[in-house]
Amino acid sequence: MAQAVPYSMIYDYLVVGHGLAGAILASKLEMSGKTFRVFDVAKANAASRVAAGLINPVAGKRFAKSWRVDEFLPAAAAFYQTMEAHYQTPFFHQKPILKLFSTPEEQNNWMGKSTDASWQDYIETTHLQLPPSEDIYQELGGLLIQKGGYVALKDFLKCREQELFSKGLLQTEAFDVNQLELLPDGVRYGESEAKKIIFCEGAAGAENPYFHWLPFSLNKGEILDIKVPNFEASYIYNKAVYVVPLGQNHYRVGATYNWREVNEETTPQAREELTAKLQDIVRKPVQVTAQYVGIRPAVRDRKPLVGLHPELPQVAIFNGMGSKGVLMAPLLAEQFLAALEGKTALWPEVNIARYFSLYLASR
Repeated sequence: MAQAVPYSMIYDYLVVGHGLAGAILASKLEMSGKTFRVFDVAKANAASRVAAGLINPVAGKRFAKSWRVDEFLPAAAAFYQTMEAHYQTPFFHQKPILKLFSTPEEQNNWMGKSTDASWQDYIETTHLQLPPSEDIYQELGGLLIQKGGYVALKDFLKCREQELFSKGLLQTEAFDVNQLELLPDGVRYGESEAKKIIFCEGAAGAENPYFHWLPFSLNKGEILDIKVPNFEASYIYNKAVYVVPLGQNHYRVGATYNWREVNEETTPQAREELTAKLQDIVRKPVQVTAQYVGIRPAVRDRKPLVGLHPELPQVAIFNGMGSKGVLMAPLLAEQFLAALEGKTALWPEVNIARYFSLYLASR
């Protein structure tokens, strides 16, 4: 007869992974009064820890609104503000983004879209020309985007880890999926039992035996930290790369996208690419102080992977946020937990049910 698990070790949920997705999901579990235990070994170069944490309502060169930004942005801002108040730590930095035009064609492209009323909440000003600056190449003008900013992810994750560890809710060990036991109405891992387990493993999710059939499209991103003496920017700058002010003349610049060599090695090629693009924005000499690399858990259709395993309702995934996790994860975590409790349905765009045919083909 199996030994009974102590009551204190029975949870509603086990959460595997405490990067951005896992940390936000665990926060939402805590806010909703659910019991949980997190398993994670922090990696210094995990994508969540090296990313700039950028929130940008405008996506890409084609001047498109970020997917569902009208819903994601208010939820993200409210979540990070709540976390800031809880920890008395400033890690949510709201800052306008100056999207600089690269060519007259870009100007024309934007002007053709600018009459759409849906932009009014996000575009503060359109500058078809800006005066010459000693610091920035801005003569072609650009868009001043409001409601943008960034989250200092390293600080946020550190706060969450310290609190969970102090409460005995964070187990700092590598999770061995082969030791997971599936029960008729839940799961057991070591001395912990739960109704469900949720995998939030980032790029490692592509190797998870329960979800390896999902179409991850991992890509490698490299960023630089730089110092620009005697320059304190008023904005986040964006033109081919972003330049995020970190204070005291320090900035974060990124990012590259590399689908061919998905490894955790920094490269001189990425450094050269980023510094070349940076020279199209910043006029002043810059000093590179650090270079980082992370693997993004992107997906072919650029939508997250959320939902229950097709045959194992006690096994779930919350992953695939790509480069938009800071914006999307707070609302998606809330919606996912409501779905797990039978209160709502997942958006079909993120529900892994859209890929069940791949699961059937993999069997």
